[in-house]
Amino acid sequence: MEPSAHVVLSQWETFYVIVGSSGAALTGLMFVVITLVADSNVPRTPETLNAFGTPNVLHFVAVLFLSAILTAPWQRFRDPAHVLGATAIAGVVYVLVVLRRMLRQTGYKPVLEDWVWHLFLPMLAYAMLFVGAAGLSHEQTWALFLIATVSLLLLFIGIHNAWDTVTYLATTRLKDANTKP
Repeated sequence: MEPSAHVVLSQWETFYVIVGSSGAALTGLMFVVITLVADSNVPRTPETLNAFGTPNVLHFVAVLFLSAILTAPWQRFRDPAHVLGATAIAGVVYVLVVLRRMLRQTGYKPVLEDWVWHLFLPMLAYAMLFVGAAGLSHEQTWALFLIATVSLLLLFIGIHNAWDTVTYLATTRLKDANTKP
């Protein structure tokens, strides 16, 4: 007899407590980043913020949500798999919204690194989440490792993008300070 989903998922509880807590803490950190943006002289628009800042918060919240889903006491793998699958689809749709926002905003010209970290990697993560959800719905234990990988990937994407934003602001401020008479 196969162990219940609750028994198997409970083995992942510590991982998801750590990862989910990190996602929550980093969501708070984004408020600090946005405050830095607000206090800077760097040209910005709501469109630019929606294209490059808001997605980081969403990725961190997605990690927190995945952690909450996978630490709940499910009895069947199919049930959390359906929630994760719906989350994956919502993530893919959101990345397409981000693409539209990146193309429409005029406050910043994205470079290759921006396309990779704001579009390609998040799209890959949410596609992997869908595959993981499909595997989980068929009680494949490899799916749990794939979903864990997605959680970490989304954390790393958000951390990279938040760092990129802060360093961009810092270097732009430094340039502005050095060019003033």
